Amino acid sequence: MRGATRVTRTVASVAAIALAAGACGGGGGDGGGGSGVVRASWGDPQNPLEPANTNEVQGGKVLDMAFRGLKRYDPETGEAVDAMAESIETDDQRTFTVTIEDGWTFTDGTDVTASSFVDAWNYGALLTNNQVNAYFFQFIEGYDEVHPSDEGAEPTARTLSGLEVVDDTTFRVTLTEPFSLWPETLGYNAYAPLPRMFFEDHDAWLEKPVGNGPYKIDSYQRGQSMRLSKNEDYAGEDEAQNEGVELRVYTDNNTAYTDVQAGNLDVVDDVPASQVRNAEQDLDGRYINQPAGIIQTLSFPLYDEDWEGEDAARLRRGISMAINREEITSQIYGDTRTPATDWTSPVLGEEGGYEEGLCGEACDYDPDRAKELIDGAGGLPGGGVTLTSNVDTGSHRQWMDAVCNSINNVMDDNGACRVDPVATFAEFRERISGDRMRGMFRTGWQMDYPLIQNFLQPLYYTNASSNDSGYSNPEFDRLVDEANAAQDESTAVERFKDAERLLAEDLPAVPLWYQNGSAGYSDRVEGVRLNPFSVPVYTDIKVN
Repeated sequence: MRGATRVTRTVASVAAIALAAGACGGGGGDGGGGSGVVRASWGDPQNPLEPANTNEVQGGKVLDMAFRGLKRYDPETGEAVDAMAESIETDDQRTFTVTIEDGWTFTDGTDVTASSFVDAWNYGALLTNNQVNAYFFQFIEGYDEVHPSDEGAEPTARTLSGLEVVDDTTFRVTLTEPFSLWPETLGYNAYAPLPRMFFEDHDAWLEKPVGNGPYKIDSYQRGQSMRLSKNEDYAGEDEAQNEGVELRVYTDNNTAYTDVQAGNLDVVDDVPASQVRNAEQDLDGRYINQPAGIIQTLSFPLYDEDWEGEDAARLRRGISMAINREEITSQIYGDTRTPATDWTSPVLGEEGGYEEGLCGEACDYDPDRAKELIDGAGGLPGGGVTLTSNVDTGSHRQWMDAVCNSINNVMDDNGACRVDPVATFAEFRERISGDRMRGMFRTGWQMDYPLIQNFLQPLYYTNASSNDSGYSNPEFDRLVDEANAAQDESTAVERFKDAERLLAEDLPAVPLWYQNGSAGYSDRVEGVRLNPFSVPVYTDIKVN
């Protein structure tokens, strides 16, 4: 989940939701929480918490707790199961009649109706609202009118012609072409419903978002914490087994890990790389390490002239072959990372589109060939490259140092690659969204839903929502379009794999490693588990 259609929202209220309720400082102390409240590590989201304007992990965690859409993803299998949807019916895989369950309410007491979905989707799609997830509505008829692709073009309509409210519990969706897998995408947060308050007093809603999920948001103090309490009127089956969750902001996951050990924090869902070998013993078995739908990649700013053209393509291949993935994942990450050989995730399985080795030689460590390619491309731009990531979460500084050391060793030049760290995730995302990268940068991807389409289209389709590198290949786009229009899943998967093979040729981003989900928890809680997206299933956690 992450990035935009090259349009960045002007965030006037990025520090919004700061309410009167006090918040504990991030990174320490055992204050706050309450006897039945789970205390968990967190990081500030990039944007205000609007469903169609949140496409990164930290904000997504909150939306998963505060909203429910038509579908949700089973925390064990990742399968899309009905949440608010009573039925989604179609005869032609293009026009879908959606019936929602009656009896659902928002936390302000108002009913969730068919209009709550239609209005929210229209808002998310409209160009002038600058929502980073607008791209998710591109399959619905009328998207080109509300969100024209030409630079400087204005919308010729304000609502999607493919959305029609039938009655309070029924609406009809017409897509631009058949898309048999479309219902499987509807557990993603961009498709969440919104109450009338969102449209009538948007600023007030941003200060205290109102949703329909198992929790309601009580307070947020940026840089410190967000507090959520159990929604006693929640109509879903996955109601909270605790009284609430306090998300504490940490800028160093080592501090979060130490706080879990000391009993000052209940859950850390990003165990530091330096601790993974000792975590099982340190936490007396309260440690989780499992495969997840996450891949880390290294992207290149193709909008910068240094990275354009055939020489740059050879340069990118050489850089990829200069990275010793096996050594890095073994020495730094223990058993929590696996060298990646494609652009998806093994959790999809072969039937779902994962193909081991699809990257080919570009993902093999070959120092001699790497140097030959880099020298043949005219050398590194300006004599050296930078590698950038945020360093507040994910143990990113360690692997960045290791990647640069690997490149430096290949080039026999200690200045060939330099690490350019960014203090916070929010600042890092702002740089990327503003096309301000000049060297290599991290582009991790946590799947929004378990389909191969989600690993490819949002990241590499022209002007797609999270196409951070600026990659554009008409043939890739055509194959993705064909895949989406396929009448059956197996045909769709094969077309997506054909598109992925173009990535192996063009290398707008190079795969680094597949990431396991890791978490540790205190003896104060039980029932802690991670879903296939590597996010704690907060509703299941019980406080002892």
